[in-house]
Amino acid sequence: MRRLIVLSVAALLAASAAAAAPKAAKAPPPPKDSDWRTPDAANVLIIDTNKGRVIVELVPEVAPEHVKQMLKLAHERAYDGRTFFRVIDRFMVQTGDVPAPGDGKDTVPTLKAEFTFRRGADSRFVAVNAPQGTETGLLLSLPVISQHISYTEMTSDKKVAAWGTYCPGVVGMARDDNPDSATSQFFMMRYAYPSLDKRYTAFGRVISGQEVIRAIKTGEPVEAPQDVMQTVRVLADIPEAERPKIRIIDAKSPWFGAYADQVKKAKGADFSVCDLELPVEVK
Repeated sequence: MRRLIVLSVAALLAASAAAAAPKAAKAPPPPKDSDWRTPDAANVLIIDTNKGRVIVELVPEVAPEHVKQMLKLAHERAYDGRTFFRVIDRFMVQTGDVPAPGDGKDTVPTLKAEFTFRRGADSRFVAVNAPQGTETGLLLSLPVISQHISYTEMTSDKKVAAWGTYCPGVVGMARDDNPDSATSQFFMMRYAYPSLDKRYTAFGRVISGQEVIRAIKTGEPVEAPQDVMQTVRVLADIPEAERPKIRIIDAKSPWFGAYADQVKKAKGADFSVCDLELPVEVK
């Protein structure tokens, strides 16, 4: 490969209750104000496309250099006007091809792969399942798979390996055959595709606008006219009076714990962290 979603809490509760009906699981009550968190405006991208708005939460803990480069390009408005040039249904949308300047020198440096990261006991990761010596869960909004935290007893840095897993809405960096060749192109998942895990750097997730991602015109390459990112801005760069107000369910909250337990019971052995959707409110 080269160079999730405004969710109604009521709808999510209804869908979860329906999925769990055979086991008579009780849906959790509506979330309280304390169950929500406000994402860091310095790590949120507002992507306005011709098909609608997409909001991405970046997670520096999992891939700090990739997040830093994405934010730099967004601050510079380098992504404005970039097209979705490779879009595969049931897979992903690819965009972000920032052109080199006229002198032919590419000013966007290549990035060393950050396929995995080291997770310590102080990580913001919230485990929801522990299959076969691993843990799956969320780090902020990003679905993550990790070695079990008990393995820290055997590591010199008291940390374990972890990585973002490619559920719907997860954002990754495109590259060529060289693992350390990523620059500006990135992709957003239309659907889950776990075979990308630990092969492409995952560093964020669509938290609003997944329906927009799935509406982007498909093609490999996409025929003209291509859909386009009209503007890509960092939320913190938008004047306060114009900023969308965003809050998302906190994976550490009691509400999320009850909701995750309900989904796990409904899915049984088929449960995946990709089955969990975080309610988001955007005003």
